[in-house]
Amino acid sequence: MDTGLKGKVALVAAASKGLGRAVAEGLAAEGASLAICARGESDLASTREAIERTATAPVHAVAGDLSRPEGIETVVRSTLERFGRVDVLVTNAGGPPVGMFEAHDWNAWQRAVELTLRSAVELTRAVLPGMRERKWGRVLHITSLTVNQPIDGLMLSTSIRSALTGFSRTLANEVAGEGITVNTILPGFMNTERVVELNQAELAALAVFLASERASYITGQSIAVDGGWIRALL
Repeated sequence: MDTGLKGKVALVAAASKGLGRAVAEGLAAEGASLAICARGESDLASTREAIERTATAPVHAVAGDLSRPEGIETVVRSTLERFGRVDVLVTNAGGPPVGMFEAHDWNAWQRAVELTLRSAVELTRAVLPGMRERKWGRVLHITSLTVNQPIDGLMLSTSIRSALTGFSRTLANEVAGEGITVNTILPGFMNTERVVELNQAELAALAVFLASERASYITGQSIAVDGGWIRALL
């Protein structure tokens, strides 16, 4: 299948390992120029080198803490200086701390907001004008299956990622007429090495499809990659 991603520019957050890296590798395999970011410079450099060995387009790495405004500014500025635009944005962040309601004071809530919600909102804000100007764009937010099926002990993750889902669904309506799609991907649990491999591979394949030309009529959706773990009808 021709995804139409050759020549596009993708920015993938938290891409030095795990799901973010899997998505970055998938996009690079389709010929997209790639910008990856993460906080750890060493892991990020290793990932860039690994992807570059098989990629046919440039791979750019920039370290930055996306929970801080200056980190977001650094990542976006460096990406635009290198490539001039962002066609595909994939936001991703580590999960907030586990715990019941009483375990989290407001500082914990604020940190979760800044890491998971603010980073996604502000990265989107930074690249959306260019997408609108070019009448083409793909915005993908990696969230969690907890937005569909809450789990005890994941109060912060469920609440903040649900807010991100609301943001995504509403934004999808606003930009649908401008050639831009906005979707969220819900990873499942990964409790064995084999499940990790399957989850990452399937999630990366879904991300590549949603970023492709073929998915131009899919927007405002939250799609789970969980092996059927969520049992809700909708």
